[in-house]
Amino acid sequence: MALSTSASTRLQYQHKTIPELIDGLNEVALRQNPQPGKWSAFDNIAHLAAYQQIFLTRLERIKTEDAPAFERYVGDNDPLFLQYQQWELKTLLYELEECRAVVAATAKGASEVQLNSVALHPKYGALNVIGWTEFFLLHEAHHLFTIFKLVQEIRQGA
Repeated sequence: MALSTSASTRLQYQHKTIPELIDGLNEVALRQNPQPGKWSAFDNIAHLAAYQQIFLTRLERIKTEDAPAFERYVGDNDPLFLQYQQWELKTLLYELEECRAVVAATAKGASEVQLNSVALHPKYGALNVIGWTEFFLLHEAHHLFTIFKLVQEIRQGA
C-alpha cells in the first residue's frame, strides 16, 4: 500500500498555507502573544519547523530499527525548537520549506516494506509509516488552525 493521494498532496502543499495565513503581519506582530501562557503564532511556526526534523528522524529510525518506541514530543524541551524561536521569520520559513522537501521525498519514496514498518507511539500504539505520516499531517493541521486563530486575534486587536 502506498501513501494516499491525499497524504502525498498534503505533504507537498499543506505547509504552504503559512505565508497566506500570516500575510500582512510582520514578525513583531507574529511574536505577540494574545493568549498568555500559550505559544504565539511565531512559536507555532517554529514548532512546525522543528517537528519536521523530529519526524524525519523518526522515519529514518522506522526504516532501520525493528518497531522503535518513541517518547512523547514536547516542544518546550526540544533544543531545536528553542533555537528556532530565536531565528528570523524569513529564515524559519526557508528552513521549513527545505526540510519539507526532504520529508515529502522520504515518505513518498519509501518502499512498500518500509511503509508497513511500524513504530510505537506512547498514546496511539503501533503505527506504520502511513499512520505516522497521517499523524504528522493532522498535527501540523492543528497548528495551522492555531496560527489562523492567533492571527485573527492579532488583527482584531490592531
